[in-house]
Amino acid sequence: MAVQGTVFTPSLEGMKHVKSEQEEMLTKPFLDVCKLILPVIDKFGAAMALVKSDIGGNITRLEAKYSSDPTKYTHLYAMVQEEVDAKTAKGSSSCTNGLLWLTRAMDFLVELFRNLLAHTDWTMSQACTDSYGKTLKKFHGWLASSSFTVAMKLAPDRKKFMEVISGSGNITADMENFCASFSPFLEENHKFLANVGMDDLKAS
Repeated sequence: MAVQGTVFTPSLEGMKHVKSEQEEMLTKPFLDVCKLILPVIDKFGAAMALVKSDIGGNITRLEAKYSSDPTKYTHLYAMVQEEVDAKTAKGSSSCTNGLLWLTRAMDFLVELFRNLLAHTDWTMSQACTDSYGKTLKKFHGWLASSSFTVAMKLAPDRKKFMEVISGSGNITADMENFCASFSPFLEENHKFLANVGMDDLKAS
């Protein structure tokens, strides 16, 4: 069955449920929206294999924690606060670390979509490289940065990519809407992580 709308349609729908009536970030709806972005990343092919595996791994880690006690971890920041209090937040396998890198990867994607909207003359490779420079690069060590740079050269043809993700909807409007709606959630994550001293961790 053909998907109605664009590849962004499911995530735009999901974003309506990310916050509680008390304006608190909810774990499962937030992770669900992140999962709904994975089909968009799939369309990049090999260029985004690293990003997809990183995002998928962090979602799985956070979901496992949530599933261990859905009531306790209804709110996204509950698992972070618990680790901060227990002094385990800085561990490489912590949920705090998972949320931090998941948020950073989503920052990269939002910046990439913004580039595609703002620079219609750029190749996909240019758009990816610029977005990477503005978001993930400063947190990556030499190895991760080199791998990423090589991967960006495998970026698909821009015109084909846009056709594939457009479906039967208005891709420009949906992409703009996605960036505008999702960014505040990411900013809130950064703000919370910064408040607990966890927003500046780097990768090797």
